[in-house]
Amino acid sequence: MVAVNVGEALALSHALHWIRDMRFDNMDFVVDSKITVDAILSNKVDVTEFGQIIAACQNTLSSFFTNSRVEFNRLQANVVAHGLAREATDSANSIVHSNIPDCIATLIMNEML
Repeated sequence: MVAVNVGEALALSHALHWIRDMRFDNMDFVVDSKITVDAILSNKVDVTEFGQIIAACQNTLSSFFTNSRVEFNRLQANVVAHGLAREATDSANSIVHSNIPDCIATLIMNEML
């Protein structure tokens, strides 16, 4: 079992690497974990597992995403991302969707209203 803060930091780390590998730049990363965002924006040294993941994220951000930022967004404002994350945890394999997945189609439509 992974601690929640470690899981949130790992999710950001994977997103950073995925976007970097796709050669995108000037990206804003929106996270619903205030602890993770505060740690990313901090210069404080943290030798815990969480701190090491944060340091790796900071390094990736400074090396590949010079015009990008990490922002906090409340969970309630991020229901589509959480719907997709919930679906992803049920899948054993990586999936690339070319169309809007059924698990979030209704959520997206509701947000558009």
